[in-house]
Amino acid sequence: MKRLPDLEAWAIFAKVAETGSFARTATELGLSQATVSKAITRLEERTRTVLFHRTSRRISLTDSGSASLERAARILSEGEAVEAEAVEQSKALRGPIRLAGPMSFGISHLAPALPDFLAAHPDVLLDLNLDDELVDMVAGGFDVALRISTLADSSLLARRLCTVRLLLVGTPAYFERHGLPQHPRDLVHHRALQYVHSRVGGAWRFQHAVHGEFSTVVPTPMRVNNAEALSPALCAGLGLALQPEFLVWDELQSGALATAMPDWEVPSIALHIVTPPGRSRPARVQALIEFLAQRFAVAPWARPA
Repeated sequence: MKRLPDLEAWAIFAKVAETGSFARTATELGLSQATVSKAITRLEERTRTVLFHRTSRRISLTDSGSASLERAARILSEGEAVEAEAVEQSKALRGPIRLAGPMSFGISHLAPALPDFLAAHPDVLLDLNLDDELVDMVAGGFDVALRISTLADSSLLARRLCTVRLLLVGTPAYFERHGLPQHPRDLVHHRALQYVHSRVGGAWRFQHAVHGEFSTVVPTPMRVNNAEALSPALCAGLGLALQPEFLVWDELQSGALATAMPDWEVPSIALHIVTPPGRSRPARVQALIEFLAQRFAVAPWARPA
């Protein structure tokens, strides 16, 4: 099997040739003198040639060393250049950001917020992926993801932005026709419009400060894999739905929808910003995280984390 070139050793060789000293090279590169010496020895063993004439007072390039110096110096300068560019990219607000989020929240709240960020940072390129299925951040190369759930333990780094209530909602006309449920057991006489990725699953689970927990399965005429797709049927009065408050906030304010059973709560979920393992991230990514955190912290439907 062919071995990779010893690029580190060639860069050290170029530095030794520049400084004329193993000790000075070690100091400038922050290495031990033994490390520098071993790097040169490795090269000489691999190339089966002598690169430096060594005496007790000085070192000088051999003919083979002189022939190799130009390319070795190029390796050193290119390495320094690529590192400097990477550092500059990490500090400057320019370059790509891959962002993932759930479909409904992404369309209704995330996407409308992003033009302000892009206007402030015109050299940033956003790649937005919306999907209600959880994406693999590492495999997908995502820098940031928004997730609305109770997060399972993982190697991902999560920042909780706010709490999101799940509300049992229907139209006033629906409640006039079918009655306003007072207890979860009343829901067996109603129709449920269900989101299939809901954490509560097929059975709706409620909690009461006095009466404890109660679970019930509600007949359903419609199941969807995107919560926003329930809105037309919900507003048409075809059933009840457990919806996140951010999806129904405007309809609740206008009176198009109303809540039921306010004393019975569904355990809240939360909006999180999630990033891959490793705490070092480019400045442009950190800027987006802070922008989203500030934007959604003051949303009218956001509850304190």
